Amino acid sequence: MRRIVITIAALTGILTVIFALLYRFTAVGLYLTLAITFGTTAYHFWMRLAVGLLFNIFMHNIADLSNPWYQLKPFEKKLYDILRVKKWKKYLPTFDSSRFDPSLHSWEEIAMAMCQAELVHETIIPLSFLPIIATAWFGEPAVFIITSVIAALFDLAFVIVQRYNRPRVIRLINRKRG
Repeated sequence: MRRIVITIAALTGILTVIFALLYRFTAVGLYLTLAITFGTTAYHFWMRLAVGLLFNIFMHNIADLSNPWYQLKPFEKKLYDILRVKKWKKYLPTFDSSRFDPSLHSWEEIAMAMCQAELVHETIIPLSFLPIIATAWFGEPAVFIITSVIAALFDLAFVIVQRYNRPRVIRLINRKRG
């Protein structure tokens, strides 16, 4: 998945520049539309890569598992049952599945990586709304709002899965400790 995300980020960045230049020299409206579309997409991919990289630099998948931030709130279990997380969580892609591989890492290391992944996606959610600022230059607020909401909901799904799975991993850790 890592290779796919980086390829899409690079490709959409290149296409943004190409269509922006085509628009600049031809003033054909379709080129502007394509530049905006690819630019917004590039932003979402590059921003996700940057946030993930920053968290890797500063956290190194190390987290205090007892921190209250990572603990399930009283309403969450019921919410996750209502959302039927168990049925759809397996369909979400993983950027780097090796971080969650029990043959490579202890369950405690996996739980800490889950904490970091949760923080990454929680940080990305508000950053998904930054493209709305572009409406000042390009108009069409509905397009920017809809794409931002969809992107934020996509990341919210990852937060939910991390929060859903982590208590199970922590129970496994506690069982192994005896």
